[in-house]
Amino acid sequence: MSENDKLETTIETELLATESSKEVSKPPMGIEMIWREFKKDKIALVSLILLGVILLAVFIGALVIDQSKVTYVSIFDKYAPPGTIATDPDSVKQFILGADEGGRDVLGQLFIGARNSISIGFAITIITTIIGVGIGITSGFFGGIIDTILMRIVDFVLILPIQMLIIVLVTVVPEYNVLSFVWIMSLFYWVGKARLFRSLTLSEVRRDYVSASKTLGTPTFFIMFREVMPNLSSMIITNLTLNFAGNIGIETSLTYLGFGLPGNVPSLGTLIAYAADGTVLQNYTWVWLPASILIIVLMLSINYVGNAIKRSADARQRLG
Repeated sequence: MSENDKLETTIETELLATESSKEVSKPPMGIEMIWREFKKDKIALVSLILLGVILLAVFIGALVIDQSKVTYVSIFDKYAPPGTIATDPDSVKQFILGADEGGRDVLGQLFIGARNSISIGFAITIITTIIGVGIGITSGFFGGIIDTILMRIVDFVLILPIQMLIIVLVTVVPEYNVLSFVWIMSLFYWVGKARLFRSLTLSEVRRDYVSASKTLGTPTFFIMFREVMPNLSSMIITNLTLNFAGNIGIETSLTYLGFGLPGNVPSLGTLIAYAADGTVLQNYTWVWLPASILIIVLMLSINYVGNAIKRSADARQRLG
């Protein structure tokens, strides 16, 4: 074998070794990186499992439970303690977690109320994310007069007393229902997302792939939502997860104050509101305590899961 052949063989071997080392050292991305973060953080992993169990139990239980029996008023079962047999055959057979002041089953209200609170929180999160991400990317991508107009609208909404406006709208809206409440909440809680994703888009549009797409004549809509937005997906998921817990908390707090869901719609806030009465707070803990524990567990679980996703998104950004 000639010296040239030996040299070519050596170079090929080194190139193959370099490529294989790159493949081995290739950083994990996407779902794999998120899973690695959960495996490192045992609290986040337990929270994820606990959250999944709660969601399955709540939604399956709410489907099985007969709401008409749960909300049936039985004055003879007022504040019946846990384990009491119901006196009225039209209500549930047994109050496993007791009854409230109207003789309504607390366990059934817990399942249906949790389903309503979670569904409403999720709906508000999705709507505000769509509005906020869309406006934020549009503002950051175009800049100029469009950016100025959109950001002044955002600034105006941010200085408003939002909770007071929500209370006023809840009071004056005719035929107020769950859908009305979702839209009223979504009307105000998109502005923070718009500012966040506007700033992220401003840094993203300076990258080479955006300039190349513009040079090739790719439609603006495709560049914004098929190229820029996927690069913000990790932050979108993180923001969505963390805001989900916050929106559930806002709904339950407003319902607790009497300005949330209509009175005929069960909610976690409805059950917790019974604790405003000192007698119930001290003597009938089974009415409000299960809902309070459930909402605390939900909030903590969602926040731990969201923080783990955020850390994985930060790690992915550092690794490129």
